[in-house]
Amino acid sequence: MLQPQPIDEIKDPRELQTIYERRFEAMLQYRMAVWQVLVADYFQKYVPTLATVLDLGAGYGEFINHVRAGRKIAMDLNPKLKERVPSDVEVLLQNCAEPWDVPDQSLDVVFTSNFFEHLPDKGALKRTFVQIRRCLKPGGTLIALGPNIRYLHGAYWDFWDHFLCLTDKSVAEGLETNGFDVVEQLPRFLPYSMVGSPRVPMLAIRAYLKLPLLWWLFGRQFLIVAKPNIGR
Repeated sequence: MLQPQPIDEIKDPRELQTIYERRFEAMLQYRMAVWQVLVADYFQKYVPTLATVLDLGAGYGEFINHVRAGRKIAMDLNPKLKERVPSDVEVLLQNCAEPWDVPDQSLDVVFTSNFFEHLPDKGALKRTFVQIRRCLKPGGTLIALGPNIRYLHGAYWDFWDHFLCLTDKSVAEGLETNGFDVVEQLPRFLPYSMVGSPRVPMLAIRAYLKLPLLWWLFGRQFLIVAKPNIGR
């Protein structure tokens, strides 16, 4: 009988590197241009200029390379991350579900995009929430963007390293159960994926971000903003 491949084996850093290269190398320049617009025109508003920011599941540095912040940290298992970020970005190559090498209450912002779905199970996601809450300052902010399975159905499984099926509601409930207050919850925000999609002009992306009506037509990713509940 065939045995299922252990998740730890699937998440081996060498395999992650292969997946990233196969999936993103051909369109990396375009992805960087898109994220430059996304950060400047939308996400920067959540990040004070002197903030300490950690990019969780930083990938190729698409977010952390463009955000303005006083201190920038990128966490991922991909060993090539160090080659993709400038010298002012601190790199943590570690499993996010294990204790972070980050002091308590030292982060102003944790940002993560299209990452939670890659964790092996909700136990790992819960442990990640615990680390985020431990490391955020009182009043700090978690910004989480990810595919909303409610609007994707079979397309969600087109990626080998997708494991967790999540919606905005399940992530919000998980956060609220683990010591966070959700302050913003958008079921539909960005389209699902740039992989295999037509490349659109940057002017069109800027226009999209200014027209929330379009989010409800084309958005397949949720956006959640949460803060530690200091009373718990």
